[in-house]
Amino acid sequence: MGQKINPLGFRLGTIQSHHSFWFAQPKYFSIGLEEDERIRNCIKNYVQKKKRIFSGFEGIAHIRIQKRIDLIQVTIYIGFPNFLIEGQTRGVEELQMNVQKEFNSVNRRLNIAITRIEKPYREANILAEYIALQLKNRVSFRKAMKKTIELTEQTNTKGIKVQIAGRIDGKEIARVEWIREGRVPSQTIRAKIDHCSHTIRTIYGVLGIKIWIFVNQEEE
Repeated sequence: MGQKINPLGFRLGTIQSHHSFWFAQPKYFSIGLEEDERIRNCIKNYVQKKKRIFSGFEGIAHIRIQKRIDLIQVTIYIGFPNFLIEGQTRGVEELQMNVQKEFNSVNRRLNIAITRIEKPYREANILAEYIALQLKNRVSFRKAMKKTIELTEQTNTKGIKVQIAGRIDGKEIARVEWIREGRVPSQTIRAKIDHCSHTIRTIYGVLGIKIWIFVNQEEE
């Protein structure tokens, strides 16, 4: 049987790096990990609340956290010019205040920066969110998957695999459907693969979306 492993964790330390940079003693490691999770969840919850006011979806590719002695630097990599970009400083300051309240840290200052991604449809998180939005709007899952592949082909990626699992189209028996275009080498460590696992709640139940994108390959 094939042994499943997260493609990002499999390549850490070779061609891909962590999304969190900090050092802690072993006994304080779990506290730092929970802090990271709280910061990411707070940002995503804030964006989801604002998403109801502003049309479109979140468009957050990933959140990078860097901790120092007196500063926590959070960089949000975003794909589309939504309210965080359009509102400029006001939107970012409001988000920073919300996260600071949740975080409740006296000794360390929190700083949030927004970075725009040039090719948003090259990011697995954004594509998974796009599929989730299509499925919520009752679009056929095959049509949503094919449209996702079309969007990815415009960004010069080498391959993509999309998988949807659960009670697709409301059928009583859950199943797994997948589609692949190009190459997606799962065992090649030199191959840079962006992976995302996303959960969506529909009226039929919970569906799971997984995406693998073969971005490029480092030469020897």
